[in-house]
Amino acid sequence: MAAGGKAGENLLDIVDVYKTFGGVRAVQGCTFGLVRGSITGLIGPNGAGKTTLFNMIAGAFPPTAGGIHFQGEDVTGLPAHRLFHKGIVRTFQIPHEFGRMTCLENLMLVPPGQSGERLWGAWLGWGRVRDEETAIRRKALDVLDFLKMSHLRDKLASDVSGGQKKLLELGRTMMTKATLVLLDEPGAGVNRTLLAEIAHAIRTLNEERGYTFCIIEHDMGFIAELCDPVICMAEGRVLCAGTMAEVRRDPRVLEAYLGAAGEAA
Repeated sequence: MAAGGKAGENLLDIVDVYKTFGGVRAVQGCTFGLVRGSITGLIGPNGAGKTTLFNMIAGAFPPTAGGIHFQGEDVTGLPAHRLFHKGIVRTFQIPHEFGRMTCLENLMLVPPGQSGERLWGAWLGWGRVRDEETAIRRKALDVLDFLKMSHLRDKLASDVSGGQKKLLELGRTMMTKATLVLLDEPGAGVNRTLLAEIAHAIRTLNEERGYTFCIIEHDMGFIAELCDPVICMAEGRVLCAGTMAEVRRDPRVLEAYLGAAGEAA
């Protein structure tokens, strides 16, 4: 269970949220909650509004209408950097690594408020900067070890595989004080071996460190293995929510997928 709350209570509440781009309603009246300590799957055909919803939760842009509440606080429309400091962290379908930096350096730059980032801190507080950097380096090495990526510590991030980049993005969330982690298609383009490692890492972070996850993913086997509950969206709306077995049987879900170029539910 995550610190600072009780299992079974909602960590995040989405309340009648809309997002309109010009005349297009990308999200239409979404309402649901993410239970603290859960791994929630968010599925639906392409264009269902899933990533738009993630972008609003993470502060990339505000909702057109409706509310978002995190740990009981109204955070509707707050920018991404403020939500990051509150513990909401997201990854992207296409990893956003710093390709000309090593995997170790990619992790070390994540923690905010480092003394060495400030000119006066670097000049006058070099001892503190050194000690802080040593601690951050140690933590980054621990993260790489957890992800079974220690052998890649000095390799440029641009030179590792797509699956390893996804693991590195997950590792970057571990360098923060994350409470809610939004994963956008962590399995996209990843081979089955690395996908199993990503699933294991997510499960361990959830069970041992109390992370709450919400995962967008088209790999239904991955969702079925990890997620309960599962929420299905289509055309900007929530169709249904429940266990993976319940969602699979819902005729509205079957219709939504069959109407989207025959994607398998």
